[in-house]
Amino acid sequence: MTEQRNLILAIVLSVAIILGFQYFYEIPRMQQAQQARQGEAVTDVEQPSPVTIPGTTEVPAAAGPAIETMLLEKVLERTPRLPLDNGRLFGSMALESGRIDDVLLSDYRESIEPDAPNIRLLRPAGLPDSYFAEFGWVASAEGVALPDKNTEWRATGGALGRDSAVELVWDNGDGLTFKRRIAMDADYMFTITREVVNDGTEPVTLYPYALISRWGTPETLGYFILHEGPIGVLGDVLNEINYDDLVEDGKVTLESRGGWLGFTDKYWLVALVPDQESEISATFRYSAPDGKPRYQADFVGRPVTVAPGASLAVTDRLFVGAKEVNLLDEYAEELGIPLFDRAVDFGWFYFLTKPMFQILHFLYTLTGNYGIAILVLTLLIRAVLYPLANKSYRAMSKMKQLQPEMMKIRERFGDDKARMNQELMALYKREKVNPMSGCLPIIVQIPIFFSLYKVLFVSIEMRHAPFFGWIKDLSAPDPTSIFNLFGLVPWDPPAFLQIGALPILMGVTMWLQQKLNPQPADPIQARVMMMLPIMFTFLFASFPAGLVLYWTWTNILSIAQQWLIMRQMGVSASAPKS
Repeated sequence: MTEQRNLILAIVLSVAIILGFQYFYEIPRMQQAQQARQGEAVTDVEQPSPVTIPGTTEVPAAAGPAIETMLLEKVLERTPRLPLDNGRLFGSMALESGRIDDVLLSDYRESIEPDAPNIRLLRPAGLPDSYFAEFGWVASAEGVALPDKNTEWRATGGALGRDSAVELVWDNGDGLTFKRRIAMDADYMFTITREVVNDGTEPVTLYPYALISRWGTPETLGYFILHEGPIGVLGDVLNEINYDDLVEDGKVTLESRGGWLGFTDKYWLVALVPDQESEISATFRYSAPDGKPRYQADFVGRPVTVAPGASLAVTDRLFVGAKEVNLLDEYAEELGIPLFDRAVDFGWFYFLTKPMFQILHFLYTLTGNYGIAILVLTLLIRAVLYPLANKSYRAMSKMKQLQPEMMKIRERFGDDKARMNQELMALYKREKVNPMSGCLPIIVQIPIFFSLYKVLFVSIEMRHAPFFGWIKDLSAPDPTSIFNLFGLVPWDPPAFLQIGALPILMGVTMWLQQKLNPQPADPIQARVMMMLPIMFTFLFASFPAGLVLYWTWTNILSIAQQWLIMRQMGVSASAPKS
């Protein structure tokens, strides 16, 4: 019984690992209800002496979902705005304050419905969930008039787009002229060049700053394998900070040469990218004016002095968009942004998950369908693992061939466990069979399984990617359920009964594969083995459809390979009779 006990142990261990993965990675730790938003407040956010960043805004009382659109329209109509559109981003920016605060994504929608609203990343001040970027100056001396949230900029250059930059100009009436040139590339990067012209009689020392302000605590998925919140690479080190840690532990300040910082969601990123040659002091901070949570990522550059009759310019960038892996890699290479691809949370097994993504994406470019790409990727994995699987299946076929002799040994020495195990080991040695070799394919597949799960879970490229038929989104679970006859009965079953057609197919293929394996002689072990396909069917029902597709296709290929080997060895697929 030792070989069967070891096999059961290996399978139970695999189930335990997947169940643990499900518990710690899949079950969301939902955030507490957002803190009440009420009243109006104007607040200055503390900044390390001697510099204070004026990141202020007004937030009205909380708005319900029914009036959010109306409230947004009212806020956008309140001040003059400059339209922006480069084909991938569209929206507007405020001429009063000069903030980039109204940005939507042309290529992404909130759901798979074709008429669903576009994803909106930035929202102007005056909303409960305001989210905007601001660039400016602070002075080391008092009495210097600087542009702030109430400044009315004069715009030249028309609309802001892919091939057209705009320039904002403001004269402080005291010898200083502030200019801001804003350009967009073809994707998600803004370039902001700030210039100060000193027509006065005294030198002026200023600090350039930039900030991203996010009001309200965003609803996060709460998955252990996914970071959502403040993020940045500063000093060539990736810093991932949770919202609740920022609230409890206070601000985090880091010195860096270049780098980047901002806020990440599952698929979206808003990040400041300073000049990579400049020394900055970066800070993540939290405040709650009048009980309204506010999070901010900002940096202050080294002081610059503008002599009388001279001018000085500083150039920084702002990323607002989807975390497309190849695009982040391009920005990292072209602009020298360190570890910019780490905005995508590939996790501890980055060395596995990113290559897995790259191969899958390459196959997608050839096939045009991520589902087909997963099938082809599975074939490639099977080809790499073929020698190991072939050896394993031959050993399992040999074990099945030896089952009559094994059963005779158990019957003969059933009362003497030590002698029985001794005889069984002698049989294995004589026939050159390793009873544990059948577990190797399962063990090898576990890191591949986790890597593919991670890719399907965090990659924007997999979001809303269809396969065929009823699978409209490979990153989401199978939407059908056997308990309403796959949609024929007008009833929505609870989540734990959402057992779709694809997980059922996976369970069936797992059951068929078990039929080809040596059957346990012990009735209890046999029942445990029989229950595993049912357990896995319920477990995989909540997994992304792409992952279930991979596992199902792996089972089918394994069945075909094992059946061919058994046929070559003259082994019957049916269980031997005692």
